[in-house]
Amino acid sequence: MGKYNMHVLVCGGTGCHASESETLLQDLKTEVVEHGLENQVQVIVTGCFGFCEKGPIVKIMPDNTFYTQVTPKDAKEIVEEHLIKGRKVNRLLYTHPETKEPVADSKHMEFYKKQLRIALRNCGFIDPENIEEYIARDGYEALARSLNEYTPEQVIDIMKKSGLRGRGGGGFPTGLKWEITRKSESDIKYVVCNADEGDPGAFMDRSILEGDPHSVIEAMAICGYCIKSSLGLVYIRAEYPLAIERLKTAIAQAREYGLLGENILGSGFNFDIELKYGAGAFVCGEETALIHSMEGLRGEPTFKPPFPSVSGYFGYPTNVNNVETLANVPAIIIQGPEWFAGIGSEKSRGTKVFALAGKINNVGLIEVPMGTTLREVIYEIGEGIKDGKKFKAVQTGGPSGGCLTEKHLDTPIDYDNLIASGSMMGSGGMIVMDEDDCMVSVAKFYLEFTVEESCGKCTPCRVGNKRLHEILDKITQGNGTRGDLDSLRNLSQVIKDTALCGLGQTSPNPVLSTLDNFWDEFVEHVEEKKCRSGQCKALLQYLVVPENCVGCTACARNCPVNAISGERKEIHFIDQSICIKCGVCMEKCKFNAVIVK
Repeated sequence: MGKYNMHVLVCGGTGCHASESETLLQDLKTEVVEHGLENQVQVIVTGCFGFCEKGPIVKIMPDNTFYTQVTPKDAKEIVEEHLIKGRKVNRLLYTHPETKEPVADSKHMEFYKKQLRIALRNCGFIDPENIEEYIARDGYEALARSLNEYTPEQVIDIMKKSGLRGRGGGGFPTGLKWEITRKSESDIKYVVCNADEGDPGAFMDRSILEGDPHSVIEAMAICGYCIKSSLGLVYIRAEYPLAIERLKTAIAQAREYGLLGENILGSGFNFDIELKYGAGAFVCGEETALIHSMEGLRGEPTFKPPFPSVSGYFGYPTNVNNVETLANVPAIIIQGPEWFAGIGSEKSRGTKVFALAGKINNVGLIEVPMGTTLREVIYEIGEGIKDGKKFKAVQTGGPSGGCLTEKHLDTPIDYDNLIASGSMMGSGGMIVMDEDDCMVSVAKFYLEFTVEESCGKCTPCRVGNKRLHEILDKITQGNGTRGDLDSLRNLSQVIKDTALCGLGQTSPNPVLSTLDNFWDEFVEHVEEKKCRSGQCKALLQYLVVPENCVGCTACARNCPVNAISGERKEIHFIDQSICIKCGVCMEKCKFNAVIVK
């Protein structure tokens, strides 16, 4: 890279792929060649920059110019104006939502100011398919140090002192898990990377594998050295084709460089990695279900103990960590455990990656120190709610988490505080909702997902969650009673107490948290048959305002189910028993004679 004066970094994550970033990349390369700049400028594909709301993104180095929403047709102008004439293309710069001023350097964007990228340190900065770029960023130095300078026990001690906890949702101390697996007696052991990310709206692990696969490979090798394992398995869902492709490329490169395989770096340590594919079952994010799936069995969880660290893949001790957890490992070994432990809160050290989505201005992937408040994430990094709407709730932890409200905005984000507030960290999904969202419908949405994804092994999850969903559906259809609210709470608690695995035990969280924080909305639905957000169509009523109706018949002529009656120049009437709440009548009326209540 040193021979080039400038580098053009093009986002190559899945989101930007969907917006023609591959074509953009090729067009930029073509323009560079046509203008005779191929010896001065290098165009590089990278992983996700994080600011997905503004993709595809192009960054020019070394001046750090950050272009947003770039299309292939912009390639020529970027090369001719910026690379040749040294003039920024202002129309492609990020515009501050309040001042409306263009911002050229990402360091000055609110989205990035409070972020601290450790797990994401290389994403958007290096070519994920070039091992030399990873090595140039201290890649595989942690593995070399571990093999040549530390005993396995010393590396485990580093991990324990760092305070790193599992980023997949459980939050179990990583160093302790490694220690337990090491002490388990067996000639065969396995390192497993859990890349089965299934939360709605979550894409943290996928982005790390797409943007920095070598960090995970290096961490797995270090773990293998510590627990006395010679084989690592990456369990990844087949719906991640780009992550799989880049992971395969990275594994092949690591083998070629002697960083996987036999006698790694002349240490006598042997370690290799294989991929195992999942079919997208959410329950296979649970480690015992994941292991069964890898064994070719039905992806169902089993009761613990024994834990996988003692008896896992085909009965052998197996250490399971998720992608984000592993991505932190090399940085901890290089920077030291004290450095990592100095970030975050007392019981939750380091940073956490979140997929920020929903009704928020800045949608994307963020990484912040543990202890950052929800208010900072939503109103500073996220720059507030779309269209000036009022904030209503944020769902953290995906289907396993809960909805937090305005009273929770100053809650520091860490494992313990989120649980105490009625939610959880989960793998890192964070979906923001505004005043137009119905919280009864939100709870119903997450139950639909859980019912669909339940493996069906235990009755509380298989049957209990289906009953919960039926009650919520009954309420949103306008047929709920006050007794249904008591049933929701009682059944939720029974499921939490009796379900077999984490999926079932946490599945009622969205119901319980919305009942606790939005009780009045549930009461309105069952007693007043009213949905204040207008999201439950069965509770809506389209009515004709007599004093505004001129009898033009536009509403009746356009009603798809003939629910509107009335003669020309007479007041019309909407039959509520026939009306399907489509809203066409209101849309077609030019006299504001149709309203919705």
